[in-house]
Amino acid sequence: MRKFPEPTEREVQEGPQQVSFQIANGNARQTCVLQTAYPTKAQAQKYLLSNWPAIEKMARDALAAGAVEGGQIKLVLS
Repeated sequence: MRKFPEPTEREVQEGPQQVSFQIANGNARQTCVLQTAYPTKAQAQKYLLSNWPAIEKMARDALAAGAVEGGQIKLVLS
């Protein structure tokens, strides 16, 4: 099993990490941001990829509900 690197000093100062991704919205792309509780970008990215079907559904549901803030859909991992 791969061990994640320790958080960098910058990541420690920034706190929990977020990752950005895009979903298709017709012929356009919609930017989405997932706020996680993970201390490193690598861990946050791995979470996104390993839980992609559920996260994509959450993003699409938010898009359908019109929950776009500042041109982005913001999702928070609880």
